[in-house]
Amino acid sequence: MKTYLRLLSFAKPLGRFLTPFVFTSLLASVFGVLNFALLIPLLSTLFNQVDTGQMKQLLSQPVPTFASFFTSPTKVFNYYFAQVFQQYGEVGTLKFVCSIIILSVLLNNLFKYLSVRQLESFKARMVAKLRERVFAKTLQLHLGFFSNERKGNLISRTTTDVQEVENSIANTLSAASKEVFLLIGYIVALLSISVKLTLFAIIVIPISGVFIATLVRRMKRDAQEGQQRLSGLVSLLDETFGGMRVVKGFVAEGFILDKFRRENDGYRNAIRSLANRRELASPFSEVMGVAVVAGILYYGGSLVLSGQSDLTASEFIAYIAIFSQVTRPAKDISNAFSGSQRGLASGERVLELIDTPPTIQDKPNAVVLSEFRDKISVQQVSFSYQVDTPVLREINFDLQKGKTIALVGSSGGGKSTIADLIPRFYDPTAGRILIDGIDMRECTMASLRTLMGIVTQESILFNDTISNNIAFGTPATEAQIMEAARIANAHDFIVAQPDGYQTIIGDRGGKLSGGQRQRISIARAILKNPPILILDEATSALDTESEKLVQEALTRLMANRTTLVIAHRLSTIQHADEILVVNQGRIVERGRHDELLTLDEGFYRKLSTMQSV
Repeated sequence: MKTYLRLLSFAKPLGRFLTPFVFTSLLASVFGVLNFALLIPLLSTLFNQVDTGQMKQLLSQPVPTFASFFTSPTKVFNYYFAQVFQQYGEVGTLKFVCSIIILSVLLNNLFKYLSVRQLESFKARMVAKLRERVFAKTLQLHLGFFSNERKGNLISRTTTDVQEVENSIANTLSAASKEVFLLIGYIVALLSISVKLTLFAIIVIPISGVFIATLVRRMKRDAQEGQQRLSGLVSLLDETFGGMRVVKGFVAEGFILDKFRRENDGYRNAIRSLANRRELASPFSEVMGVAVVAGILYYGGSLVLSGQSDLTASEFIAYIAIFSQVTRPAKDISNAFSGSQRGLASGERVLELIDTPPTIQDKPNAVVLSEFRDKISVQQVSFSYQVDTPVLREINFDLQKGKTIALVGSSGGGKSTIADLIPRFYDPTAGRILIDGIDMRECTMASLRTLMGIVTQESILFNDTISNNIAFGTPATEAQIMEAARIANAHDFIVAQPDGYQTIIGDRGGKLSGGQRQRISIARAILKNPPILILDEATSALDTESEKLVQEALTRLMANRTTLVIAHRLSTIQHADEILVVNQGRIVERGRHDELLTLDEGFYRKLSTMQSV
């Protein structure tokens, strides 16, 4: 119930939707019951069973007031029924009753339509807000979360899980209001006709309730497993489509297909088990309903035929007709609540993501950085992704404004981790990082990262135009975008594209070469014009010609900026103001290029010698 109420809260203000929905649903239910209640005067007229003495008694009473339409509608109807019967006879009375039935059906369907409109508006708002909240939450989470979670799982929670919530909430909300009103209305009508028969009939309700409650508990377990399996399927699809070149290159289609079959079979079994239990609720309710109707026919019919009851034949037939309708809302309620388990399981998965606390977040009253004035100081910094496995150990260095520091070393030594700590993608496990004397944990992340531009080894581009990729997150004119592209050595190949700067570059920039993608990434950093640059092996994956063009662009980009460079190719960082040699999480050597080459048995000298060979 707690999960259900939290999901409902995403449609706030609830009163804006629920008040008109409940009101229209109530009126639709009233007129829905009235349609069957009108069978009594209709059948009485057809079978010539109208009590003329009772009609005279009704007409002797005062004319009903306007307020009586709301306080005693039955008396009002009987008064005008008697009046029409006296003035126009049986044929006129039949016409009157049929007109009332048509009007009642019209109003029933009108209010039913209005209630559905309110429900659809409620669903649309709730789902839009929920999906927006989920996506906004994922954007707030730190990078480590995305390293641990599969992308497909996150996509599944944002799409299929939210969709399941929409269907579940709508069905249960409708059942909890409209169908409940209808069920209550039918029971009230049945009690007004015969209390004895109704008490005999409603014995089916507690029996059905116990059975449905047992089903619901088991269905929730199946629903949770089904949604987990579906997430696994989406993750597998995402990984396969993203790595199709590797799948085909290693002739791994059979291996991937086997993995898909296992996930798909698991999902099929979970959904089949869920469906089997869910569909069992409907026939059980129907069988119980028919069994009780048969019992009423026998019991009530015996009373009518023997004259032991004051029920007339027309009232008994109307009673049977109304009771036959009781099973429908009862069945809809049981189906909705049994079917809601899949939506609630999805809702729990969505809320679990929403409730995930971001490890990296701004402190209250965090400092807003407006400019970079002096230096970044890394002091005694240690870091580990897992508690027992330190990645960095007591790292110390200062990055002065306008200077360039290069990080070199073997793969896995911790260079990229240092680069990730500077824009505060992670926080140090121990030690601190200062910017202009202020601990980065005391600054707002937005103002800190605004001062930085990042170019990585893998160019992260989006399936959009070249122009929009360069201007990503930065308001810019066309002239500014073109100027940034020229500085990045990208303008010439861009204008050679079919649609120039408006060319769509495909998923992850797949229509461009590696060098072209990298130059667009550099143009993006140039356009942002940050005072601090972080270059993470920006040329390591390029051919010689592309590397030359990219290196020229980087040289222009680095001019008069504070730069932290990670490089495998030592030739690209020989002019750095300081080179830090990182090995197994420690800085083992530091100095300029020519100084490090003079160290006998030095790690940097060994790297330089190997690259020369």
